Order: sequence, then C-alpha cells, then structure tokens
Amino acid sequence: MKILITGSAGFIGYHLAKRLLERGDEVIGIDNINDYYDIRVKYGRLKESGIEESDIEDGRSVSSTLYPGYRFVKMDLEEREAIEELFRRERFDAVCNLAAQAGVRYSIENPRAYIQSNIVGFLNILEACRDNEVKHLVYASSSSVYGLNESMPFSVHDNVDHPISLYAASKKSNELMAHTYSHLYSIPTTGLRFFTVYGPWGRPDMALFLFTKAILEGREIDVYNYGDMRRDFTYIDDIVEGIVRVLDRPPKGDARWSGKNPDPGSSVAPYKIYNIGNNDPVKLLDFISAIEKATGRQARKRMLPIQPGDVPATYADVKDLIADTGYRPDTPIEEGVERFVAWYREFYNV
Repeated sequence: MKILITGSAGFIGYHLAKRLLERGDEVIGIDNINDYYDIRVKYGRLKESGIEESDIEDGRSVSSTLYPGYRFVKMDLEEREAIEELFRRERFDAVCNLAAQAGVRYSIENPRAYIQSNIVGFLNILEACRDNEVKHLVYASSSSVYGLNESMPFSVHDNVDHPISLYAASKKSNELMAHTYSHLYSIPTTGLRFFTVYGPWGRPDMALFLFTKAILEGREIDVYNYGDMRRDFTYIDDIVEGIVRVLDRPPKGDARWSGKNPDPGSSVAPYKIYNIGNNDPVKLLDFISAIEKATGRQARKRMLPIQPGDVPATYADVKDLIADTGYRPDTPIEEGVERFVAWYREFYNV
C-alpha cells in the first residue's frame, strides 16, 4: 500500500514507518518538527530512517537513504492547501494520523495549540480523505478520553462524555468528527485509544524518560498522587503491531448496531474505536523499581499530590482488538524498560 503517516518524526510514527517500510509498503511521512520537546530526538528518529536534518526544508520532499520506499516532507496539518495538494499528488491508499499536540498538562497551559493542531489539523485530514477516496483512515485517540470514568478496565463500549483536560476533549472530538465523515461519506475510519506507550526513542515529556534522566543525574523524581498511580504501560513494538493489524482491516460497519441502544465503539457506518494497551496495569512504584534495576541506581522520590487533568489509573479492555485482529501484547515491563534505558544511555552517551 501507499500510506501517509502524519507525525512521522514522533515516537509512534517513527516506529510505525520503519515497520511498514520493512514489510514493503511505500510510506510518505509528514511532521512539523515543533519544539514541544527536544527536537534533537525528532531529528535523531528521522536520521535513523535515512532522512538527514540538513536536507529538510519546509514543503520539500526528502527521500530516505536507507529505505527506497520512504519520503519525508516537513509540513503542518494546519496548512490546508499544502495538505490538499499532497493528497492530490500522492493518491494514498491509507492514512495513519498520529500528528497532534500532545500532553495533558501542557493543554492546561496552552489550550489554543490543541484546537489548531488536533481539531483544525484533523479536519484538514478528513477533508483530504474525503476528496481523494482514501480507503482507510486510522487515527490516534487517547486513553485520556475516559476522564472521570471509574469502571475498570476501560471499555470502548462505555460512555466517555466527561474528559478532564482539553487534550482529552480534543481527542474525543476527533472520534466524533471521524464518525460524521464515516456516516456522511462512507470513509472507513478507526480510532485507537493509546495507553501510556513507552520504549526506545520515547517522548522526553513522558514519565519513563523523565525518571531515567533524573535518576542517572542523581536528581529527585516527582511522584504524583504519592505513588498511588497505575498505568497500562504498553511497549512500542506491541503498539505498532496493533496499528498494522488495524490498518490492514478497514471497518465495514456493524449491521447489528442500533440507535435504540447505541454502542459508542462502533456504528452502522464504517467506523470503529479500539483500545490499544497492555491489558495489565502496573503500579507506578513498581515501574520506578524497574527503572532502578535497569539503571543500577536508587531513585530519590519527591512525593506530590495528583496533578490537574491526571487520572489515578488507566487499564485497557482490549478484548475487541484481540477478537478482530489477534492482537496480543507480550513485552514484560522489565524487558521494555531495560531496552529504553539502553537506548537512552547510547543516545545521550551516559
């Protein structure tokens, strides 16, 4: 297939592009390489994909020196005309929209960035898919949409109308927008609610990166909710495996779906929502212990109350994804953390 990956200099986008290229797909990646976090990591990911920083210019297509089927364009989702022209020129079979303004806490400080990237940018993708007969749009949602939900594990069949951050609200909006386009224009769309993805080349604003950096530098780590947190940490290889399986299976719509008892996770339209997580939540203090073991150093902990917008626990019900695709996450937390720490030491030479 010919596949567009938005956010291809990002954590998940980088790994997904490599996986698709290695199986023989043609991939075009776009990313605006913003400075939300250390751009050295973003350029490092691109370099690993055969895209040199010195060759990158706004709007210019750069061919990979490692993968003949890979091209990269520095581009912003909000650039409507540029997005439209890219779709017209390339005629994509499928699109995986991973580009977004990320971060729960940052959405409290800078809410407008989320409307521009996650709402306006996503609308541009939807319109381009509509105008160019894209066969499947897969897009990143988030476990944060569950907000005030307390029933565990979180299920795609549950109502998610009570988000507690603008980031979560923007992702819930993406799901609603996608359903509208699936219903009106028969565009197959699949939303993936990611649960705390981690691994090599991970985001510097995430707990694993922050904790590892602080522990290796001998600094205190901030442990929120006094350590009483659980997260469904999911290793990047397991996430990518799930995305690829979904990408290859466009939804057709559920003939059994009824508006009298509407299921939020599906529709009579070609629309589907999946949780994609490890289905095995880990206590935050156990996660920290795994980092201590991998680094060989003891963490100095500063225990703090929970942050605004945070939830104390996430736990993914992935039964639908297993039933429909055979998805089975199988990377133990100790192994995944050890791989990340090894990457971190090599990348930063520490």
